[in-house]
This record gives sequence, C-alpha cells and structure tokens, in this order.
Amino acid sequence: MVCFVSHLLSGMTFVSLAILFKDVGCIAMNLYFRLVWLFLWRIRHCNKIDFLGTSKITYRALPSDCDINFHLTNSRYPAFMDLARTYMMAEMGFLKRFIKLGWMPIVNAAEFTYIRDIKPFAKFDIETKLVGWDEKYFYIEQRFVSERGLHCIAHVRGVFVCKRKQVPIPTMLAEVGFNEPAPEMPAEVVKWKAFLQLKKDRNLPPAPSEPIEFKSAS
Repeated sequence: MVCFVSHLLSGMTFVSLAILFKDVGCIAMNLYFRLVWLFLWRIRHCNKIDFLGTSKITYRALPSDCDINFHLTNSRYPAFMDLARTYMMAEMGFLKRFIKLGWMPIVNAAEFTYIRDIKPFAKFDIETKLVGWDEKYFYIEQRFVSERGLHCIAHVRGVFVCKRKQVPIPTMLAEVGFNEPAPEMPAEVVKWKAFLQLKKDRNLPPAPSEPIEFKSAS
C-alpha cells in the first residue's frame, strides 16, 4: 500500500499536488466558516425551543461537501451533525451557560442509516432532538430531510465533560431546570443501547477483581 501511494505521488506534478492540498484546505476552511458563521450570526437569531423540542437548521450541499459520486460524502454527515447539536443547545438557551461552566460535549457513540443521497447544491434541514438519557449518557436523534424526503437518520450518545471529569446527568438536568420524568426512549435507541453494551462486553477485558489478601497463620 505504501509503495502504491509513493508511486502515485511520484507521478503527480507539483501543480497537481498543489491543487490537491488546496482542495483539502478549502474543505477544512468550509467547515470552519460554517462554525464561525454559526456563532457570529445564526445562534444570535435562532428560535427558542423546549428542552425536549426539535431543533431545525438548514444547510446547502456545496461541491466541496460532495465526493466523486456527486453526492454529499459520508464524512460530512457527522460534521453537519456537530453544528446542528450546537445550534440545538443555543435554541434551548443553554449554550452560553455551558460554555461559561466549561462543559464540553463529547460523543461516545453514533450510528447512521443512509436512505437517499443529497445532491450538490441541494438544500436540506437537520432536525435534532434529545430523545432520552440514562444514568450516564444522553441520547440524541438527528434527521437529514429535504423536499425529497428523509435522507439519513442518526443517533448519537454522549456526555458533557468538565476538567476531564464527566458531568453527571442529574447535574446537567438541574442546571437546565428540568425536573420532569425522563421521556421514554424510542425502541430503536433501546436496542442500540443494548447492542453497544454487548459490543463492549465482547471486546473489552473484564474489570480486574480485587486482589486476594493472604494472611499468615497465627
């Protein structure tokens, strides 16, 4: 594989390499621009939703978002989802407070189901909603929809971290002032949660047991 890449690069001219890295840079700048624009403009003019409400943000698939199959590349979906979750916290009214507290959202797991592609220049919405939580994680559902219908549905499991320590779910709920019963999680999320636990049990070594103490006979 290394030899193949070396042969490929050796056959490329300086100009073609410059164009390649220029394109990569444009893709990165494209994402940074969207993030900056989100903070400078969009979250300042966003709607207000309840803690369990559905957030909606609109984007357009630019050519730099698409791959050689002329549709939104798979790696772009999680990037758009990051922006949409940030926007959801702004619509909830908690984004500035969480930033001030130093709470950083961390994704623990994610799953995607792609239904139909998103073509270049197509406009689409990302619908984001908190669908539940357990003793450790919160669960979010995100949908990519357009006038053509549903394109992708994804679920994200995550936590908030502050100073390298996880923020307990009860602490988060108290901070946002939510004291109602937790919503019933969708059946697919319940099964996904069980799948993640099975995956963990089958691939991670068991926690070491406490050492056995040997006492001399008296």
